[in-house]
Amino acid sequence: MDTRVCRLHKQEDIHIETIAVTEPGPGEVLLAVGAGGICGSDLHYYQHGGFGPIVVKEPIILGHEASGTVIALGAGVTNVAVGDPVAINPSRPCGECTYCAEGLTTHCLNMRFSGSAMRFPHEQGLFRDRIVVDAAQAVKVSRDISLSEAACSEPLAVCTHAHSMSGGTEGKRVLVTGAGPIGALCAALAKAGGATEVVVTDLQDFTLEKAAAMGATETINMAQNGAAFDRFAEGKGHFDVVFECSSARPAVASALSAIRPQGTLVQVGTGGEMSFQLSALVAKEIRWQGTQRFVREDFESAAAAISSRRIDVRPMITGNFPLEDADAAFRMAGDRTKAVKVHLSFAG
Repeated sequence: MDTRVCRLHKQEDIHIETIAVTEPGPGEVLLAVGAGGICGSDLHYYQHGGFGPIVVKEPIILGHEASGTVIALGAGVTNVAVGDPVAINPSRPCGECTYCAEGLTTHCLNMRFSGSAMRFPHEQGLFRDRIVVDAAQAVKVSRDISLSEAACSEPLAVCTHAHSMSGGTEGKRVLVTGAGPIGALCAALAKAGGATEVVVTDLQDFTLEKAAAMGATETINMAQNGAAFDRFAEGKGHFDVVFECSSARPAVASALSAIRPQGTLVQVGTGGEMSFQLSALVAKEIRWQGTQRFVREDFESAAAAISSRRIDVRPMITGNFPLEDADAAFRMAGDRTKAVKVHLSFAG
C-alpha cells in the first residue's frame, strides 16, 4: 500500500510524494488521516527552514496536529476499533529516562515528536493519507464532531497543560496576549474554567474576532486602540493570571504592567532573546511560569473537551485545503489578517 505525504525539502519547497505504508504490527493501528492543522512550527519550517537552533537538515514530512479513522488493527489492540474516529497524539516519550521516571514526560531525554526537526534523523510527521502509529497515540473522539475539530486536540492539549500550570482560572481575571490559535484556545479554556473576565490583546482585528467567538469577554487591538489597555495598569495591576502567547517584547511589557501583585504569568509563546526590567517582576512578586507541550492526560482531556464541545474549536478553523494544495495552505496560514488555524484535508 502507498500513501501521499507532504514533505518539505527546503525553505518554501514542499513536495507531495508517495511512499510505502506497512501493515500495523502488534500494538499498532493503521489510520486514514482526515485532517491536519498547520502549526506555527510547521510554518517556521516552511518559511525559514527552521527556528532558533532547530534547522531542517533533511527532507521532513511535516505535521503534528492530525486526526483520522482507524482502518486496521495490529495484534493485541483493544483501545480502539476499526471505524473509530481518533485524534493522533504526536508525543512519544521513552518512558525510561530520568525525567520519565519522575513523571516529567514533557522533558523526556529521548522524546520522539511527530514532524520535529529537533532530532536527527528528523522525526517524520503526520501530513499523509495513511499512517501506522502506536495504538496508544490514537485517542478516540466523538462521532458527533468533524475530523477537522478532532485535529485541534493537539494545540488544545498545549493550552490544557498551560492552564494547569497557571493554577486554574476559576473566579479570576485573565489576560491573554496574542490571538493566534494558542491564544484563542487559552481564552476558551480560561472562560470554561470559570474566569470572571478574559481580555485578549493582539494587533489584528481578524484574530481578535475569532478570540471573541472562542470566549474572550473583551478584545483590544493594541495597534489601533492601545490606550484602552492603560486602565489595567492602575492600582498595581488588574489581572490575576496572564497567558502570554505572543513572545513579543511589547506584549510582555504590557502583561507585566497589568498583572496584579503575586499574579501568575504563564509563558506559552516562545521566541528569541528578550530584555525587560527585572524590577517589574520583583516588585510585584510575580510568578513567571514556563510551560512546555503537554502530557498524555492533557491530550486526552483536550480530545474529550472537543468531543463534548465544552471547547468549541470551530470558530478558529479559518481555512481547509486539500493536500495537493499544501503550498497555498501554508501561504494562507502565514497571513494573520485572514487566518487563525488552517487545515489540510486528506484522502480519508
